[in-house]
Amino acid sequence: MQTRPPVPPFTRDTAIVKVRKAEDAWNGRDPVTVSLAYTVDSWWRNRNTFVQGREQIVEFLTAKWASELDYRLIKELWAYTEDRIAVRFAYEWHDDAGQWFRSHGNENWQFTAEGLMRYRHASINDQAITESERKFHWDASGPRPADHPGLSDLGL
Repeated sequence: MQTRPPVPPFTRDTAIVKVRKAEDAWNGRDPVTVSLAYTVDSWWRNRNTFVQGREQIVEFLTAKWASELDYRLIKELWAYTEDRIAVRFAYEWHDDAGQWFRSHGNENWQFTAEGLMRYRHASINDQAITESERKFHWDASGPRPADHPGLSDLGL
């Protein structure tokens, strides 16, 4: 079976690493790569959409990133237990008309012993912003640079 370190039981340090790895993968915007962090039968609630399994994850993320352009995401550890992690996050993106948004939310994750995510519950709210209100400034083709502030540092 595939293993995705760090694996449970989580410590504060390993939970932070797990969160940053998830953030980096999502910022890569490759649906297939992202899907490999989840079990083959993973179950998601994303807003009002329910997704099950890697194939549906790939379909969901492909559509998401086709409409959420120049997507940039920051995740921050909120809480953790042995096999669960809660994060808060924000991401910025624009639609094809050029309107920018900041989407805020919380996610609750549960992992298998191999470190694959079995369940993902995401609650998300969108806020229209002007381009001058953007706070996430790095090349959208890759992960957030180590020196870019996190959510708490940005006051979000």
